[in-house]
Amino acid sequence: MQTFETTDSKVARRCRYDQHRGQKTALTVKGSLITGLVHSVMEVKSSNSTRWIITIAAKPGVAA
Repeated sequence: MQTFETTDSKVARRCRYDQHRGQKTALTVKGSLITGLVHSVMEVKSSNSTRWIITIAAKPGVAA
């Protein structure tokens, strides 16, 4: 599982939609592509700006 933090509401909203629909999502985080099913999207209100912690169950790579 990959966990990352974002302050981009569009990314958080897209991940929530994909989680609700049970669809795979593909995101680029710090230059690396992460593909898999969204496990959780949690809003953190304790900071000055709203941020989200997103957990993705990444699919393991398939050897060619």
